Amino acid sequence: MEIRGATLLPARREDVELHTEDGLTLVGELATPLDAEPVATLVMLHPLPTHGGFMDSHIIRKAAARLPALAGLAVLRFNTRGTSSPRGTSEGVFDGGGLERHDVAAAMRFVRERALPRPWLVGWSFGTELVLKYGREHDVEGAILLSPPLHRATAEEVAAWAGDRRALIALIPEFDDYLRPDEARERFASVPEAKLIPVEGGKHLWVGENQTRRVLTEIVAAVNPAALPLPDEWDGPVG
Repeated sequence: MEIRGATLLPARREDVELHTEDGLTLVGELATPLDAEPVATLVMLHPLPTHGGFMDSHIIRKAAARLPALAGLAVLRFNTRGTSSPRGTSEGVFDGGGLERHDVAAAMRFVRERALPRPWLVGWSFGTELVLKYGREHDVEGAILLSPPLHRATAEEVAAWAGDRRALIALIPEFDDYLRPDEARERFASVPEAKLIPVEGGKHLWVGENQTRRVLTEIVAAVNPAALPLPDEWDGPVG
């Protein structure tokens, strides 16, 4: 069977709740490998909820659907405050990236409580702003930025990653609506260790199976390269 957009590969899937320091309950899902312990953990932060971003935004949903089976990864995804999806609505009100600091902290507390291994933060669009602003506060191996717009993260917050032991990797679409490769090189110049990956033909929303596979491949290349190349076919059960 060819792995396509709606493919759901086997995993243990658990509806979870995250509890913030300011008293909110956030809804999410933890997906882990079916027959083995995960080798690493992805904590996924979704795009802007006021523009349709949520825990089911397609790259995040597909990471949870595929990577536990294909790459041995745990995938934690959740709705930030005030965000709704079929899983439910997280309490609170969208705060433009301010109080969402508590949401990131709640996710990382859950990771610690569950003893999930080798956490990485993976942000997409608005999610990258949360990673850049608050990711350094937490014990993570690294951070992966998908289509960072750099609207909310200040130059000082970006520069603070310079000299950090954690990896900082950014996938920059050639035709992004907000930040393209040439400008990205200028905006991240303060972090010489950052790995910027220009994606030929890429767009901000990573639409299409080719772009999905490129994004998932780059994530796995950073977190568990032994699982590469990711297969395009699946011979086992699904769902």
